[in-house]
Amino acid sequence: MTPRTPMVITCVRGRHEHLRRQRRWLAATSPRPIAHVVVNMGDPALPGVLAADDPGCRTLVVDVPGDPMRLSAARNAGVAAAIEAGADEVVLLDVDCLPTTGLIAEHCESLVGLGTAPSVVCGRVRYLPEGLSEADHRPEHLWAVTDDHRLRVVPAGAELVAGDPRMLWSLNIALRVSDWSTIGGFDEGYVGYGAEDTDFGQRLHAAGGTMWWSGRATAFHQYHPVSNPPVEHAASIARNANLFRRRWGFEPMEGWLRDLADLGMLRRAADGDWTVTGSAPA
Repeated sequence: MTPRTPMVITCVRGRHEHLRRQRRWLAATSPRPIAHVVVNMGDPALPGVLAADDPGCRTLVVDVPGDPMRLSAARNAGVAAAIEAGADEVVLLDVDCLPTTGLIAEHCESLVGLGTAPSVVCGRVRYLPEGLSEADHRPEHLWAVTDDHRLRVVPAGAELVAGDPRMLWSLNIALRVSDWSTIGGFDEGYVGYGAEDTDFGQRLHAAGGTMWWSGRATAFHQYHPVSNPPVEHAASIARNANLFRRRWGFEPMEGWLRDLADLGMLRRAADGDWTVTGSAPA
């Protein structure tokens, strides 16, 4: 079977320089995606950014505003637009991620080689340090200065390795549209930050599917500051953790919940739900 070129879906609010660079790198992939579906999560400046760089393929724009950001709804809307435009396979690529030249081809090859059960392929992600210049953003240099995530499996060669669906993180994943439909997409009950990816992994598992690690479909994750724990998202984390636990019977984001509780921002009620102590941003 000949691999079919997928469409790439990226959800955006801010991170404009990351997006510009991503679109320049998409133009260098071989093959290029059929289309780049950009989901605008309430960013009024985004149209101007999109006009500045040509990724070498069609650009489809979908609007999904909301505060806090509706990440699940945005991903679903992006995939729906890709399906309507004729996609057979989709790649979800976070705005922070730069695709290597072979990312599209490697995801295509992996998807063709899978069986009939639902599958999600998680590509390799290498993390860039702070302070790189534009001239530093060359693939050969980035391989030398990046590291793999310590908790992620990186298979050797062309091998795919079955993984724990609780580790699914959608910043660089590929799947067939038929499998997306079987899984049911992302649960839009998750709003703001946290747990929607872990829930998607459980939906995949419940559908009898497998999450696969790929060591070849590589993206470079561009640096941006992060809070650890993400205190600015405490309210969303509590709300989404409660939804997840009621649905699946175990706790997501255990480290963040523990750390936020230690900081006095969250507490656990008698019924097991997490509640915000005082005033915490969403």
